[in-house]
Amino acid sequence: MPRLVAVCVVHQLRPDRGNGVTAIDKRPVEGRVRIGRYGVRADVQADRKHHGGLDKALYAYAQEDAAFWAGELGRDLPSGFFGENLRTEGIDVNAARIGEVWRIGDTVTVEVTMPRTPCQTFARWVGGDDQRGWVKRFSAERRLGPYLRVLRNGFVQAGDPIEVVSRPDGAPGLLDEYLDPA
Repeated sequence: MPRLVAVCVVHQLRPDRGNGVTAIDKRPVEGRVRIGRYGVRADVQADRKHHGGLDKALYAYAQEDAAFWAGELGRDLPSGFFGENLRTEGIDVNAARIGEVWRIGDTVTVEVTMPRTPCQTFARWVGGDDQRGWVKRFSAERRLGPYLRVLRNGFVQAGDPIEVVSRPDGAPGLLDEYLDPA
């Protein structure tokens, strides 16, 4: 059964030469955590032009995809490393359809809205100047993970089941419309 591995929030804001500050440093939190319309309680998005808001309230990333990248990069990539709020397991998040609805735990429902668009802040977070070409490499692997809109508020915690409640017929797949960056 698909499940939630971790719920992550900003650990600390960090300086970023591109945006001035970034909230990409996410870490797991213990226990039940409130999910509201704008995401996980106590989380922050430093660049609200590109992150956050109702259509990007949450970002989910799969443990299976993180394990792939751990092998590629030769290091451990703990929950939150990708800036995700939700680390999942047992659900192919990249095979989701736009408009697909998931129930997480007993109360929270979310809707898949769009894929993550990797940026230079993410590239600097992964490896600084040693990761030139990271955005293109990450995109080419098509392991982007989805942004989610919160349809029903509630509480979640690590270990909660994830269930696909509905999958709209004919809707584009998460990666169907994605164009690799030049």
